[in-house]
Amino acid sequence: MARTRIHKTNFTAGEIAPDLLGRADLRAYENGAAKLRNVFVQPTGGLRRRPGLRYLATLPGPGRLVAFEFNTEQAYVLAFTDALMTVFRDGVEVASVAAPWSQAQIVGINWVQSADTLLVVHPDVAPRRITRTGDTAWTIAAWTYVTVADRILQPHHKFADDDVTLTPSATSGAITVTASADHFTADHVGTRLRIEDREIEITGHTSATQASATVKQTLAGTSATADWSEQSFSAARGWPRSVAFHQDRLVVGGSRDLPNRLWLSKSADLYNFDLGEGLDDEAIEFAILSDQVNAITAVFSGRHLQVFTSGAEWMVTGDPLTPETVQINRQTRIGSPVARSVPPRDVDGATLFVQRDGRGLREFLFADVEQAYQANDLATLARHLLGDVVDQDCDPANRLLHLVDADGSLATVTVFRAEQVTAWSRQETDGAFLSLCVSGNDTYTIISRAGGVFLERFDETLATDAALTGGAVPATAVWAGLDHLDGETVKVIADGSVRGDATVANGQIVLDEPASGIEAGLGFAHEIEPLPAVVGSGPGATQGGRLRPVAHSFRLLATAVLRVDAGKGFIDVPFRRLGVGILDTAPQPFTGDKTVRAFGWRRAGVEPLWRIAQDTPRPFMLLAVSSEIAVND
Repeated sequence: MARTRIHKTNFTAGEIAPDLLGRADLRAYENGAAKLRNVFVQPTGGLRRRPGLRYLATLPGPGRLVAFEFNTEQAYVLAFTDALMTVFRDGVEVASVAAPWSQAQIVGINWVQSADTLLVVHPDVAPRRITRTGDTAWTIAAWTYVTVADRILQPHHKFADDDVTLTPSATSGAITVTASADHFTADHVGTRLRIEDREIEITGHTSATQASATVKQTLAGTSATADWSEQSFSAARGWPRSVAFHQDRLVVGGSRDLPNRLWLSKSADLYNFDLGEGLDDEAIEFAILSDQVNAITAVFSGRHLQVFTSGAEWMVTGDPLTPETVQINRQTRIGSPVARSVPPRDVDGATLFVQRDGRGLREFLFADVEQAYQANDLATLARHLLGDVVDQDCDPANRLLHLVDADGSLATVTVFRAEQVTAWSRQETDGAFLSLCVSGNDTYTIISRAGGVFLERFDETLATDAALTGGAVPATAVWAGLDHLDGETVKVIADGSVRGDATVANGQIVLDEPASGIEAGLGFAHEIEPLPAVVGSGPGATQGGRLRPVAHSFRLLATAVLRVDAGKGFIDVPFRRLGVGILDTAPQPFTGDKTVRAFGWRRAGVEPLWRIAQDTPRPFMLLAVSSEIAVND
């Protein structure tokens, strides 16, 4: 009987999908795991238990989070719920403003920020400008386009057939306009039309072919003409779907009735969309035409202006962009979700976007050799973790991209392109993740729990979820303020030691002994399982064979608790120093190797050699594992 050692030095491939259990030939197999729950993969290769979540506020219902960073010292979170926007700074509510977006519409909003203003668009709601005028003073107002001599410099388009004519009854004042085919609806009231490049405003709806109007610019005549158009964005035609800033222009991508069209404002004049004579600084407008559907879902300013559509990804070039130099070229044919807005994110110079079915994460990256963009799939090895992505954001400080799934879980991928690290794990909580954003250095989430819908923040100082902390002098056994967890059983850390679980009643808990400081929140378990062992050389060397694990050595860093199953059920590995017990306050968390004896023969199938699972709210970090294996000759 021969003995051998299997060294697992890192987890930089993250959790691997079950349908890859037979691919031991992949490098990702060597560096991957079968299950990683509630842990973050470090860029250096180790695993750590994820931070807890601090409870901040109870929201009126499900919603969506948007980051608003005014400067390095003033970072806000905007929580959009049904017809309401609530503003938080450092986790504290500072303002609340009525908003025009319903609960159903929140999933479809797109936004872009410039200084103290956030522009928000939705195809069924007139675009809004959210302005911060003070720490607690916020306003929501409609966009206002540049107006010159009573002419509004907004985009226009002729939605009717080319041969449909309009006939005005007079050239000034209050008039009647008659169309040669059905065109007008009640939603046209308030809309601007241009007849032979002169503007009128619809004031009333008479029939499908007739409307009353007020002349804003004296018309050229009263003859029927096919030279007319109406404003591109209106209640009748829908509103912008996506928005961005690029090369000092405001970029609008798609609308409800013009889904494949791009508009770029005049340079340095963001609300001026007058095409003028096509001079270099004037506005630009064009449609994306190809052999497939290209409804624009997002526009993103990167190395080039990137346009994401329902069926493909495009690059808009021109240095600088002018009506004469602008070009658009299709790069890849992946497509983005159309039922909701999942904004692309920049990570290490690549634009990461969710593919159309919500089950893939693509890296849109410019390749200098090909002088074109590629869209590599970063979720190929972990497809099982993505079901239907509804939101995403990036924590650049920790190199973590979080993706909220429709099933309420949170898929996290550690991305470090320079070191070829793409490592997935899954975060779970007692509830469902609904939305997420990163503002400043903090990651905020909306979570639906039994007690309501909460705003919470990942907090490195916490080890539980929906958690609160407190202090008291003198020490007390009764702690109140936990109304959001009423009726729940919570984990308690008091004066640095883990106490017995407590049940919240009338917003308070009672400890077995008084304490001067506590953390109380919902417990969560982290789980780690390795992929099936590969022993020997050559394809399928261990398939059908028998092996006996002898011992496993776990290299730990700043770890307080290790609970492992090495063949005979879970055991708590003791960390005793000078009589200090496993759940007592230790002078320092343990750093070093812990060896656990293994038991039992097993056939080299899909059963893991060891498993780690624990819900004790204490620090945990695993760096590497070395397993000694006995194999039949």
